[in-house]
Amino acid sequence: MSTQSDARTDAHPAVPSPIDSLHLLVRATHAMQREMEGELASLSIPYPISAPRLRVMEAVAETGSIRMKELAERLNIKARTVTDFVDALERDGLLLRAPDPTDGRATLIRLTELAREHLNDALAYQSQAANRMLASLSDEERGHLYRLLLKLTEGKDTSNMSGPAPGA
Repeated sequence: MSTQSDARTDAHPAVPSPIDSLHLLVRATHAMQREMEGELASLSIPYPISAPRLRVMEAVAETGSIRMKELAERLNIKARTVTDFVDALERDGLLLRAPDPTDGRATLIRLTELAREHLNDALAYQSQAANRMLASLSDEERGHLYRLLLKLTEGKDTSNMSGPAPGA
């Protein structure tokens, strides 16, 4: 005879199968991404923003100006992905391209005044949203989650992803 406690154990086994774990990780990732995008969409700034766009803009802001190849390396994403981001951000009036004065073949990327005016507010809002989204985890649990995610990505090619490498 099955009891209610047995049903809970079957629904959430102590050691889930690898595929169940991966399915849950993918679902959780998609849910968190949708929630973050919804949070950022509610921010009142005069241009479209997303977490990946903020990562690119933040990396440019930290350097003042940067070559596209260096930006790709810094964010651990492919050069083609950087080009797509820079093209879109330039179209939206958030990034400028300028010749590198030390190498005429290279191009430097920098933020426009419009981007600089709102970037700190957007980054602060993103941080607050992340805190709200992970509020159900203790600091210890958040650290454990972070270490587990690092372990899962260790040795994997993450250059096709739109975010910076952990610790970048």
